[in-house]
Amino acid sequence: MKKRVWLVCLLLVAFTATGQLNALQQPVELTLITHDSFSVSEEILSNFEQEAGIRVRILRAGDTGTMINQAILSRNNPLADVLYGLDNTFLTRALDADLFIPYESPLLKDVADEFILDSQYRVTPIDYGDVCLNYDKAYFAEHDLPLPASFEDLTRPEYRSLLVVENPATSSPGLAFLLATINYFGTGDEEEEAPVYTYLDFWADLVANDVLVVDSWSDAYYGEFSATGDGTRPLVVSYASSPPAEVYFAEETLEDAPTGSITASGMCFRQIEFAGILAGTQRIEAAQRFIDFLLSQPFQEDMPLQMFVFPVNREAELPEVFVKYATIPEEPAYLDSETVAAHREEWIEAWTSVVLR
Repeated sequence: MKKRVWLVCLLLVAFTATGQLNALQQPVELTLITHDSFSVSEEILSNFEQEAGIRVRILRAGDTGTMINQAILSRNNPLADVLYGLDNTFLTRALDADLFIPYESPLLKDVADEFILDSQYRVTPIDYGDVCLNYDKAYFAEHDLPLPASFEDLTRPEYRSLLVVENPATSSPGLAFLLATINYFGTGDEEEEAPVYTYLDFWADLVANDVLVVDSWSDAYYGEFSATGDGTRPLVVSYASSPPAEVYFAEETLEDAPTGSITASGMCFRQIEFAGILAGTQRIEAAQRFIDFLLSQPFQEDMPLQMFVFPVNREAELPEVFVKYATIPEEPAYLDSETVAAHREEWIEAWTSVVLR
């Protein structure tokens, strides 16, 4: 009888210990809220989950603006632990809403200072991309037409009816292109001597030169752009990474990209994307490990062919198709996030009045 009791006790102890061990071995579930364009290779994400003991649940929340709105509305009861996809045009809005808690990743030592826009490390730079004019190589070759070398060239008669752009009120690249023109021409409200020719003058001249405005990047790039759709416009606002994407996704092997990017000084606007740990999370350590993962070489080297953006980690190697076909602007346009936040709606409204009314 005593032996039986002793055996039962041993079994209970073993069962309890096993249950506690299994509980300890259960992965932490971490929720990531991000935009619809987020993508990562299953193998890369799975390796992280196994090594870290973290299961990542991905919550897609539309475009960047919609995602930030949801995060702000739910900040007292956050929908996720980490947010990824905030860009520099929305940065100040998110920081002013106190969405994030600080975290300085040790992997930031491999990131250039130009990408670190928050000295308190509430957000961490993860990737960047340049919004530029893309062109149909075949069209310009067949018409023996030189590429526009500046914004001013786009208003010349030889480029009439050739350009399609996105509405900055409904499109992220559309907004980035508008900001590039504001940076280039000025608004006329600067403290210095007012420029003779402002960004609104430029846009008025584009309207006179029959610029086409559509609501989204897909409408422009796959609908109206002559190189990728049935459209007739050989100039489109897109990304410096679009040419390598054309080669990578081509059904047949291409010797050259059918499109190119115009990267003249000031004609591209650089978008930097950030990730941050949402205030109110109960999984701070797991969230910090995930931020480190986003900056790690495996993720950074996976990004270009997943989301067609450039890594901020200088140790990350670019895929060959990027090296061969992507052109990184040497002098992209820049407007600080505080200025953009203060004037975004005002600028869009002014643009709408000139271009759409």
